[in-house]
Amino acid sequence: MPRSVNHVASRAKRKKILKLTRGYFGARKNVWTVAKNTWEKGLTYAYRDRKNKKRNFRALWIQRINAAARLEELSYSKLMGLIHKAGIEINRKVLADLAMNNPAAFKAIVEKAKAAQ
Repeated sequence: MPRSVNHVASRAKRKKILKLTRGYFGARKNVWTVAKNTWEKGLTYAYRDRKNKKRNFRALWIQRINAAARLEELSYSKLMGLIHKAGIEINRKVLADLAMNNPAAFKAIVEKAKAAQ
């Protein structure tokens, strides 16, 4: 008796990955082994870059807070030390947003932190 192969499922699996690689250059879009390898490597890049995105945004927030703190005659590290000492619970994302879009609120936080010193 001949060997039975589930060709429907295997073809569907290949079609699914080839659909995901649409728009890639050259053989990366239509040659099964090349497309599969490219797609798998893309997944590792996606995982890595989700981590890097968090790192990059934190660095951006710190730069923005530092720039606003310098206008108040403080460095970033001194400002963060004062904020923690004053017991102000605010994260860097919100603090950077205030520094950019609402300088008056940022200044009020700095004054409160300085007063608690």
